[in-house]
Amino acid sequence: MDPYLMNRLGNIDNRFQQKERYKRVVCVCSAGLLRSPTAAFVLSQEPWNYNTRAVGLVPEFALVPLDQVLLEWADEFVCMTADQAAEVSGRLVEKEISTLVTCLNIPDNYCYRDAELMELIRERYADSKHK
Repeated sequence: MDPYLMNRLGNIDNRFQQKERYKRVVCVCSAGLLRSPTAAFVLSQEPWNYNTRAVGLVPEFALVPLDQVLLEWADEFVCMTADQAAEVSGRLVEKEISTLVTCLNIPDNYCYRDAELMELIRERYADSKHK
């Protein structure tokens, strides 16, 4: 195994992240530049206070691509579209990992931290928890 990957996998259970206290959520969009970093910001704030990461699924554009380490690290994935949720679910099945995948159904037509986008994320994430 690649030593770099081995070290990253070893850090999944870093005790200083306080995984018992803070849910670990990976927010997913196509490039990981606009919607998912905005979702990561929103979900890291009150009332959730999650430990968040933002990733992209399109390797050519993703600043931080979804990889094995983040697949194993997350307690939940929050995807912006149904296609993204299906891709993440497929990767989880391949690795035999059972992690919650939530889809917010938010199209790719918002700027980073757009006020309307942040409100949509708050509403749709809260609604997904009440179903």
